[in-house]
Amino acid sequence: MKFKVGCELDYDVSTDSTFIFNICAVENEYQQILAENLQIDPDCDREEYIVPHTENSYLRLVVPEGKLAISYQSTVNLNHSKDNPDEIEEVLPADIPLDIIHYLYPSRYCQSDRLMKLAQDEFGDCQPGYARVQAICDWIYEKVTYISGSTDSHTSAYDTVTERAGVCRDFAHLGIAFCRALSIPARFVSAYAWQLQPPDFHACFEAYLGNKWYLFDATRLAPVAGLVRIGTGRDAADTAFATVFGNVQLNNMQVYIDRLDDKSLETKDMAVATT
Repeated sequence: MKFKVGCELDYDVSTDSTFIFNICAVENEYQQILAENLQIDPDCDREEYIVPHTENSYLRLVVPEGKLAISYQSTVNLNHSKDNPDEIEEVLPADIPLDIIHYLYPSRYCQSDRLMKLAQDEFGDCQPGYARVQAICDWIYEKVTYISGSTDSHTSAYDTVTERAGVCRDFAHLGIAFCRALSIPARFVSAYAWQLQPPDFHACFEAYLGNKWYLFDATRLAPVAGLVRIGTGRDAADTAFATVFGNVQLNNMQVYIDRLDDKSLETKDMAVATT
């Protein structure tokens, strides 16, 4: 499946400032970049760094006082693996690869240690494996109300399960926290999301099952097979689309994703694997 993704960002910069952007689609074994273009106005000092294992692409800009305009677009081919969820089992902690173990630990926004009893009460009797993570997503969808603008950068999974309201990043954080509380490695994913309305940077999560990472989205706002990955991390702190050091004002942000072919996105009764 081919998609054209991109974003336009415009800022007023009041003092010399440093920006760290994470807006570029990653390239890996299931997501290939066919064409890519990044325009920055004015031209300024820049550095790029790709994080090993996650393929996150960070762009650091040092920007003088004035205006900043960023335009990014890429053409991406997605080639997900689609597996039978009934055959996907959980991986015992003793068998989890050591480079994945840290996705079992509590993190800033995913306090799994504070949700262990609730996780056991709600999901302890569920069939282990893909079905248990799907039950977590169903619970979040049914128990937490999606309300745009209802939370902020301080909202954690514990806050969300208490207040029962949030946005996509909150749904993802809660799914991650529940998984980790049940000894299932889980991680945060930021993405361009086909059919998301209104278009925006989207958040979902992955769970490590059967020695693969599988995509889940408890919001049900976009098909998981139409997610073009931007960043991966322990939680949203690792994947913010922009981190700013300085006095700046975001004036305009536009995010888009378009289909470029007519291949089927049908994933009913299938699990979407990303590795």
